[in-house]
Amino acid sequence: MPNYRRHHVAGGCYFFTINLLERHKNQLLIQHINILRQVVKQIRLKFPFHIDGWVVLPEHMHCIWTLPEGDDDYATRIRLIKTLFSKQIPKAERRSAVRQRRCERGIWQRRYWEHVIRDENDYIRHMDYLHFNPVKHGHVKQVKDWPYSTFRHLVNKGVYPENWAGSDIDINVGESG
Repeated sequence: MPNYRRHHVAGGCYFFTINLLERHKNQLLIQHINILRQVVKQIRLKFPFHIDGWVVLPEHMHCIWTLPEGDDDYATRIRLIKTLFSKQIPKAERRSAVRQRRCERGIWQRRYWEHVIRDENDYIRHMDYLHFNPVKHGHVKQVKDWPYSTFRHLVNKGVYPENWAGSDIDINVGESG
């Protein structure tokens, strides 16, 4: 069995990519966006974290979280988000024999991609990558047009200009989501 090593920094800031199992033409996350939002809200009550940035695409999502001081348990938060979301949506997915034996839904990829944000430049690059992702995948022509993102909130806070399109950024931050 592979030995996946995760980097843990108590109170750290992390970038995540979380994928659905069946990515081809899957719209599950945006079809059930209100359930996903409610699940995240529920998890944050019990296991707080700050949402720095988040974008939900039809079949995957990217997020940047800052954990409370002394806390490095992002794995529990991700597991609970996946579990509670899965429990609240209709059972319509195909399940492999392995998933059936383990009583697992066939919704999420088992693994996720995590990266510890190292410094301010790394933070900015990942925030830009996250918000530019709907354009990268051809869902919209401009970042401001994607409704399932923290971009609008950050425009209102003055972090991004409304017409920010990311054309001058390097959107290749080392992962394939």
